[in-house]
Amino acid sequence: MSPLSSALSGRSRSWPRIAVLPFTGLSIVPSAEVLPLTAGNLKLSRPGAEPGLRAWDAADELLLAEAGNRLADSPRVLVVDDQFGALTLGLAQAHGPVTSVADSAVLPDALDYNARHNPGIARPALLHSWLNPPEGPFDLVVLRIPRHGAYLGWLLRWVNSVLADNGCLLAGGMIKHLPDRSVDVFAEAVVTETVLPARKKARVVVCRKGQAQLQGWAESWKGYPQEGLPAPVEALPAVFARDKLDIGTRELLPLVGPAVAGLKPGARVLDLACGNGVLGLTALACGSDITVDFSDVSSQAIASVQHNLGTCGYRAGQCQHSDGIREGAAQYDLILLNPPFHEGGVVGDHIALRLFRDAAKHLVPGGRMLMVGNRHLGYHKSLKRFFGKVEQRAASPRFVVFEAAP
Repeated sequence: MSPLSSALSGRSRSWPRIAVLPFTGLSIVPSAEVLPLTAGNLKLSRPGAEPGLRAWDAADELLLAEAGNRLADSPRVLVVDDQFGALTLGLAQAHGPVTSVADSAVLPDALDYNARHNPGIARPALLHSWLNPPEGPFDLVVLRIPRHGAYLGWLLRWVNSVLADNGCLLAGGMIKHLPDRSVDVFAEAVVTETVLPARKKARVVVCRKGQAQLQGWAESWKGYPQEGLPAPVEALPAVFARDKLDIGTRELLPLVGPAVAGLKPGARVLDLACGNGVLGLTALACGSDITVDFSDVSSQAIASVQHNLGTCGYRAGQCQHSDGIREGAAQYDLILLNPPFHEGGVVGDHIALRLFRDAAKHLVPGGRMLMVGNRHLGYHKSLKRFFGKVEQRAASPRFVVFEAAP
């Protein structure tokens, strides 16, 4: 019986949980900043994150250890969705230059930061996202398994298009973060060769190229109709709340029209952390004489916004794949924000605080920000660190909408 069939024969539809074995591929991490590898230590940090958050986990360690056994037979290596550079720099240290593609705009900044602390390791000259994906074929693909099954299915089908016929896919993640139906998602898309024993609560799956492709896959785009917009709002799998309107955004939407109505002709609006762009699209529907920019850390979000602008027949200002607002960006009369409150498995307000800081620096005199957040996160206090005026505009049992101005 194959490893995949063995997994499917159990009652659980996730990978079987094997007892953690002694980890021999890499040394135990002695500190929060140094990752020991066979080729030498890596100094890694998470720029902009809360102190104490490590820049890698056991899944990165296990992927690096398994990939190290295959590098000699793999001239072209691709890393998919590295988090903070551990995989890209670790493999580059052992192999030489590798190609890296990631949905998140966090990776380029993290790689720049960590490459400076690891001189002699070749950082990729060009970092790819889903706005400019790399071309294959690749002999070895090292992939971080995402938390959501639809995005995993999308990634595996895309990998099939760039993996060499005799190439190998190593897909790894922390067991507690593996998406539901992981076994089924892999079985539908690729050929599972083996499932490595769990180590330090991490899992790696060794796969070969499958037949499934993205073209014609019904799960690529999902969306919903939104009142006031001429076409459904759709999004790719990595985008938050792509199937239905987020309940926090629902609290903020009624305030968008009145806010846009109060703007002068030629005003500039930013949909920050835009997701599928429903807030900015609504602003465009309410005011034809304004310019709306969109910004999100996810390249699939930006691709989704561009898609929705086309189907709605709207023209935007700029669509920025960025972790926050870029230095030198425009100044805005109105910023709309529904900030993320988790990054991977870490929940907190550190992302929102960065976005608040950026927003406060990019408002024109007299400009304002409308934002919605979970009530329990206490944004009314943290907003006052960056804005001189903070006023509650709406509330529900779970969410609060604030207007903030310098």
